[in-house]
Amino acid sequence: MSLLPEAVGVVSAPLPIACLLAFAALVLRLARRLRAARVVLLCAAGIVYLGSTPLTGEMLLAPLEDSFPPLVAPLPPVAYVVVLGSGYAPRDGIPVTAALDEAGLVRVTEGVRLLRSLPGARLVASGGARQGHVAPAQGYAQLAGSLGVAPGSIIVSDQATDTAGEARAVKALLGPAPFLLVTSAYHMPRAVLLMRRAGANPIPAPTGQRVLSGTGGSRWRALLPGAGGLRDTELAIHEYLGIAAIRAGLE
Repeated sequence: MSLLPEAVGVVSAPLPIACLLAFAALVLRLARRLRAARVVLLCAAGIVYLGSTPLTGEMLLAPLEDSFPPLVAPLPPVAYVVVLGSGYAPRDGIPVTAALDEAGLVRVTEGVRLLRSLPGARLVASGGARQGHVAPAQGYAQLAGSLGVAPGSIIVSDQATDTAGEARAVKALLGPAPFLLVTSAYHMPRAVLLMRRAGANPIPAPTGQRVLSGTGGSRWRALLPGAGGLRDTELAIHEYLGIAAIRAGLE
């Protein structure tokens, strides 16, 4: 995993930037540069507000999610459905559906749904984990099995810890064979770019769309800051930085 894009992604999120600016404002105040301190502090507040409104998050996510439309019937006759990894934190006393994060749960559920429309196809559960952690591919396989997918129809690919590694693993496993690629809609542009760069042949099947139209007459709420808006903004920034890193040859 390349540490540079990861580090840049962390410090480029709205809250870290605002915290850095707030610290800079404190330093300026201690240096008795009060006017400059106020300006920097206002910039920090503005970044927090804009970054946490649903309107900003949706505006940033929409171009990513609109890059590939949802896959509808009839499905292309492929032999594999590949589900990319996400978060997985199993522990005693909780079901696999609780151990998988929201994105992972949606992805594997969509993968199983698509698989049921493709007789004879196999599910590739992808996603590794750092040492000492359980790979999300294992959680995917467990959930798919409990949903009725035969063990012989599940391939576990649990070594790669990032999307670039998953792309290389899929290419090594499937070669040039076309396959349905299931991941979050906002993540699909970067995933397809990496898959094609690795020489794989994905057919995008995005899921977990976060920008939903037709929400009624409450659009004024899009101007109210909240955790959901902040999360959308952070996801979008992470993806744009990832795409930029790929094109710059850093991933």
